[in-house]
Amino acid sequence: MASTDTGVDTKKDGSSAAGKSQDAPDAQDLAGLEAGLDALDSVPAARTPLRATLTRKALPPATAVALVLVVWQLLVWAEVAPDYKLPSPSAVWDEVADAWRQGTLLDYIWTSVSRGLLGFVMALAIGTPLGLLVARVTFVRAALGPVLSGLQSLPSVAWVPPAVLWLGLNNSMMYAVILLGAVPSIANGLVAGIDQIHPLFLRAGRTLGATGLRAAWHIVMPGALPGYLAGLKQGWAFSWRSLMAAEIIASSPDLGVGLGQLLENGRNNASISQVFLAILLILLVGIAIDLLLFSPLERRILRGRGLLVTD
Repeated sequence: MASTDTGVDTKKDGSSAAGKSQDAPDAQDLAGLEAGLDALDSVPAARTPLRATLTRKALPPATAVALVLVVWQLLVWAEVAPDYKLPSPSAVWDEVADAWRQGTLLDYIWTSVSRGLLGFVMALAIGTPLGLLVARVTFVRAALGPVLSGLQSLPSVAWVPPAVLWLGLNNSMMYAVILLGAVPSIANGLVAGIDQIHPLFLRAGRTLGATGLRAAWHIVMPGALPGYLAGLKQGWAFSWRSLMAAEIIASSPDLGVGLGQLLENGRNNASISQVFLAILLILLVGIAIDLLLFSPLERRILRGRGLLVTD
């Protein structure tokens, strides 16, 4: 009996040891798998060298600008158009130097940029709650959705004459034209972003008690950020275009001289170099706002969603 018990115990010990020996490789395999997944998830955040950043970001646009200047100068040398139709780059640069010496260059830029940014902020304050209301309330969407789409497709220059008649030649008229051009784009962008949120997220938020303003702040707005950002970029473009149209058409000493008025003054003076100067300044302001404001915001949103690993 003793020998039998010993054999049974030996057999049990052997089977348990074999089970442990089988479990050990399994545990090691699981640990290795977890380590591999962790290695895949953890992306090394190495700082990009300054030279590589400049080469990747600054060199391409600088090359494009240089190429445009070369082609421009070649067209001038080839005399494809007379001087009063196609000025040389040096003539436009002389206009820049003259405006700088007179102290008016920065005034031109600041007059338009300050109006455009303030009007865009007002459009943001109006378009965001309007977009939330249209996206979340069925009756409001059925009533205002087509109106917003129609207003977005309406050229902003069409609002300048009635705005002048309603408000007169003042800054209020400028801001009214900006709002009418930018608010529909911001609201429609937010509506499109909210429509792309998965319904499960909204139901999960309601289950956790996020309703009303809390749901809008913690669930709806973060989920709609990509579409909302696209609406903001388009809203700024419409703001800037609306302002330029208003400044070109409406002229008054009380309004000052912005970039649009500078463009119109160049036409009235038959100065093609001044016209080109105004066009270049309008273009540079648009590019600067995109690079300084919207591009960093877009990278931050993409990086927060795991869609952008490196700058």
